[in-house]
Amino acid sequence: MVALARPGASQLPPKIAIHPRPTAAFVHAMPAHLRSDERGDLVGMKWVAGYATNTALGLPGISALVIVNDPATGIPTAILDGGPITAQRTAAVSGVAIRRFGPAQPAGLDVALIGTGIQGRSHLPVLAHLLPGARLHVFDADAARAEAFAELARSHDGIAEVRVHATAREAVDTTALATSRRTPLLIGVTVLTSLTDDDLREVGHASTVMGEVSVLAQLARACGLDGVVCSAQEASSLRAQYDRSFTLVTPGIRLAGAERNDQARTVTPEVAIGAGADYLVIGRPVTQAADPPATLRAINVSLANVGAPVA
Repeated sequence: MVALARPGASQLPPKIAIHPRPTAAFVHAMPAHLRSDERGDLVGMKWVAGYATNTALGLPGISALVIVNDPATGIPTAILDGGPITAQRTAAVSGVAIRRFGPAQPAGLDVALIGTGIQGRSHLPVLAHLLPGARLHVFDADAARAEAFAELARSHDGIAEVRVHATAREAVDTTALATSRRTPLLIGVTVLTSLTDDDLREVGHASTVMGEVSVLAQLARACGLDGVVCSAQEASSLRAQYDRSFTLVTPGIRLAGAERNDQARTVTPEVAIGAGADYLVIGRPVTQAADPPATLRAINVSLANVGAPVA
């Protein structure tokens, strides 16, 4: 993470994507180079494929390889199964977030877990360790899989109780109602800012991005969430529907004339604030700038000029 935040310490180009014939299939190449004088450079690539049609064949929907290269010669030194690495990495990041931003007294909480596949199983030991005595509320579209997961969860020492719910809304409501506003906000993700209307159609959604965001925001509100992540292009429409008690977090922020990278729905910081956004997620425009501190100061000045609070 330090390499990602330090100019010139990493190369993470936008993923290269192809879309084979089966409906909603994709294959992505994700190369990376991390530089470190202390620990040595790292060079590698994740090659990941997603085939929605695999489920009917009894095959994994997502498969991946991680290829590691010698940074001095480029010779491959390892080819690893990316599935377990991805599952454990994602759960570990969740664990870091829970430890850093979670409640000061984590014992005996109500915790919702939506989905009991590979990611659900990978998260289980993390939740049991960091949230001892947790009451786990589970939902999965596959009821049999949810019940099997519940039996597995009950065998973990850190899990006090497991309930399987008939709908995701029931599971989430339990946690939302038990959450104090003194804890971090519970924010739902709508449509990633790297996606367009065409991308949604490609994976079988008849709705537009704006229509999908609106439906998901309405569901988040009904479930008691504190707000949603959306692009600032949808923020003005959502702000017209919801007051400031419903928080809008907007990634996809780019400076005027800057590269969009892999982001499809981008706006400038000033436009995002004018559209009603509460929080702006600004990463690469700062971390990959020639002078990150100067860039950040310029952004702060531009936001102050439109009356936005700046930390």
